[in-house]
Amino acid sequence: MSSTEATNKAPAVPEKNSKLTRDEPVLQIERRDFIDLVPEKRPRVQSLRGFDECYTDIVDYIVRCTHKIWDERDVGLIYTHYTHNCVLYNALGTLYTREQVVQDTLQRLVAFPERRGMATQVIWNGNDVDGFYTSHLVTGSGRHTQFSHLGKPTNRTFVTRTVADCMIHENKIYREWVVSDNMSLMKQLGLNTDEIAFNMAKEQFDKGFRVTDIGENGRMLGQYPPEMVCDVSIAHTDTEEQCLRWLHEIYNRRMLGKIKEVYAPNVQWHGPLMKELYGTASVTHQTLALIGMIPDGAWLPQHICSNPCEEGGTKVAVRWIIEGHHLGYGELGKPTGERLFVMGMSHYHIINGKIVDEWVVYDHLALLAQIKLGQMEEA
Repeated sequence: MSSTEATNKAPAVPEKNSKLTRDEPVLQIERRDFIDLVPEKRPRVQSLRGFDECYTDIVDYIVRCTHKIWDERDVGLIYTHYTHNCVLYNALGTLYTREQVVQDTLQRLVAFPERRGMATQVIWNGNDVDGFYTSHLVTGSGRHTQFSHLGKPTNRTFVTRTVADCMIHENKIYREWVVSDNMSLMKQLGLNTDEIAFNMAKEQFDKGFRVTDIGENGRMLGQYPPEMVCDVSIAHTDTEEQCLRWLHEIYNRRMLGKIKEVYAPNVQWHGPLMKELYGTASVTHQTLALIGMIPDGAWLPQHICSNPCEEGGTKVAVRWIIEGHHLGYGELGKPTGERLFVMGMSHYHIINGKIVDEWVVYDHLALLAQIKLGQMEEA
């Protein structure tokens, strides 16, 4: 991806087989109904060399093709919207080919024929020369009505959150990271999460996968304290740099008092297990719960992008990981000492230097499966 700052407008330049692009803003999600996000007669407003004619900008692309594949069940579009050698990362396993993505999508659709994925936010950067990067927050809802890998249907309803980060070039996704709140889904369906996590681990174990313990993870080297200054080389703007510094202070230096400085007093926090909380005390508690569960964990940002927001301020998306060991109590129960790898996605709304909204997704079910995979190896 280019290191230049992404803008919300593109120059009007001619494209092959398309009309001139218009000098209009790229779509934003929050204030628009679905039919406005996938318009039928809207002219192209952003240079999209190599993209299908139906797409008018990068937000239209990711919302429209996701809807077609997952809601309209046009799974075959994956063949024209993913490269043959695409890599898809999730919290417990990696897919390395387009055909694997097709098969995995089919299996996930079997259990929930009524599921609908509602675009909640898209934060992006890039261009059609270097490639685009999108961070797509989806709120999924539906009912468990069919027999599948989850067993017999429970007929229960559910609401969950997923974030998919995609790298895209000329109409095709060539790399993707997906994080879903699967623990919340299983609990809403009334399923045995311990049993499901065991089966997930057993599937990986039978394929020959084993846990690789990492030892020192980079947060502290030897007896040195954590780095005082974070690496902001992945940032493109001053706001992104500031956001990375805040998160380094909180997660790596354990300065949780920083939360009261950088979060608005009335902040809304939308977290794993579909928690909806308010105020800085709630943010502090939930942040401490994650850090306390993996007290030796190192927080590492992998990508950041941002867009000016029509509601005011800036929306920022951060893809991050935490590596460490299950040494503390929390949602996963009694500490086991097993190695844990957390893949997380966070979206922030920053106004006047304060975070007024945070959406964060990571999967406790995948972490529980990692613990069981480690225990299988030991046994």
